[in-house]
Amino acid sequence: MRKLIGNTGRKRGEAIEAYPWHMPGNADSELEQVTTPSAPLESDGAREDPVGSARVLLIEDEPGIVDFVQRGLEAEGFVVASAVDGIEGERLALKGGFDAIVLDLMLPGRSGLEILGSVRRNTPSVPVIVLTARAEIEDRVAGLDAGAVDYLVKPFSLAELVARVRAQLRVVAQASASTLHSEDIEVDLLTRRVRRGGQAVALSTTEFELLVYLLRHHGQVVSREQILGSVWGYEHDPATNVVDVYVGYLRRKLGRPGDPAPIFTVRAVGYRLGSAN
Repeated sequence: MRKLIGNTGRKRGEAIEAYPWHMPGNADSELEQVTTPSAPLESDGAREDPVGSARVLLIEDEPGIVDFVQRGLEAEGFVVASAVDGIEGERLALKGGFDAIVLDLMLPGRSGLEILGSVRRNTPSVPVIVLTARAEIEDRVAGLDAGAVDYLVKPFSLAELVARVRAQLRVVAQASASTLHSEDIEVDLLTRRVRRGGQAVALSTTEFELLVYLLRHHGQVVSREQILGSVWGYEHDPATNVVDVYVGYLRRKLGRPGDPAPIFTVRAVGYRLGSAN
């Protein structure tokens, strides 16, 4: 088997030589040719990198493919960890800390579809891209239905794989910019929907704006004057108790039996949204 040409210290954007594969065995170990373009994947000036050095987990049982893909992703600025069997791959995936996962389907120990199910149940926001030799429509449908956000068939282009990873990271970054999370409260700023513990909560316009303000200052003590100015646009008015009234509304709507809303009064100052400690 011919070794990869180049080294891990090559400059970003330099082409990686196509690596010819033919390894008999199961469906995922037969890769006839992996190709990359001779031109740079993208210029540094033109690239939009929404998350900086994103962490990618590669779960693939062929060491040669692992080496090739890991070198290529690292050359494009990603931080890559890898696993060559399903059990270790699932352990790393569920441990967390990854921005995206590239997953083979035919793995020893635990199948890719089983890993997909585990990831979707535990870290549903992490995009999983399937990279496999299984090219049948039924396989693609099964992978996407199991929770994959994308499906790439071997033989494949490294440039295309990198582009697909970046595309999914952009989707995640855009979604993160339009949502706020704290404790178990989630607010979608685009749809103006609020959920606590997965349950929808109906809020008025003013209640929504007050909650957004508190979420943006998570863990901070904000005074009644600050809230009044930001949410209602009023100057300091010692005669009004509108802030206290609306905080009460929020507490009632977000609270659950035995689990009150995580909005705490700081005596003589104001309020704080966060943990009890």
